[in-house]
Amino acid sequence: MVEENVVSLHGMWASPFSKSVELALKTEGIPFEFVDEDLRNKSPSLLKYNLVHKKVPVFVHNGKPIAESLIILEYIDETWKTGPKLLQEDPYKRAQVRFWASFLQQHVFETMSLLCKTDGEVQEKAIKELFEKLKTFEEGIKDLFPDGAPSIDCSNNLGLLDIVLCSQFGPHKVQEEVLGITTIDPEKNPLLFTWLKSLNELPLVKELTPHEKLVSVLHFFRNYALKSSAA
Repeated sequence: MVEENVVSLHGMWASPFSKSVELALKTEGIPFEFVDEDLRNKSPSLLKYNLVHKKVPVFVHNGKPIAESLIILEYIDETWKTGPKLLQEDPYKRAQVRFWASFLQQHVFETMSLLCKTDGEVQEKAIKELFEKLKTFEEGIKDLFPDGAPSIDCSNNLGLLDIVLCSQFGPHKVQEEVLGITTIDPEKNPLLFTWLKSLNELPLVKELTPHEKLVSVLHFFRNYALKSSAA
C-alpha cells in the first residue's frame, strides 16, 4: 500500500509521451503536479532526474524519479491497486499489449515524425510506410479484440494500449489539417478509425487535446523542420 503519494510529472503539454502519462494518471484518479518543461531551457530538476536522455516525461513519486513513458505506465499500474487496471491479468495478453504499445511508440511515431517534417518524395515515402505499419498493427492486435474494435465506455477507464494509441494518434485530425494528408483512413484502417473515434469522444481525452493549440504547435514544428533541412 502506498503511504504518501506525492506525485509530480515533468512533461511538455504537446508531447504525446507526456500525454500518455497524464491520461494514465487521470484514468486512475491520481492527483499530481504537472511541471510544464521548456525543452529549449530544461529545468535543473529534469536534468537531474533523467540523467541518461534528459527528456520528458519524468514521473516523480515520493521523491523517486522514473523515466520513459511505457515504464512509467507500468509503474502506475503496479503501484496503485484501487483504480482500473491498465494491463490485462492474462500474461500472454499483457505481453502482447506491451509489444504493440512499444511498436506504436518506436516505429509508428518515428514514421509520423518524418511525415510531419518533410515534403515531396520523402514525405510520399513516409506516408506509404505509415499505412504499412498501421496495417501491420491492425493485423497484429486482432487476437486481442476478436469481436472487432475494443469497446470504449464513457467512464474513461482506459487500458495501456488505449492510452498509447490515443496519445499518439488521438489528434490525427490536427495532423491531417496541417499536412493536408489523411493519416487514419477509414477504408485502409477501419479498426483504428473506429477505435480512435470512440476514444476522442471521451471527455477526458477532449480535455487533454486542444485542437487549435495543437494545430499552431504542429505548424511551427513543421515550418522549423523544413527551414532547417533547406539551410
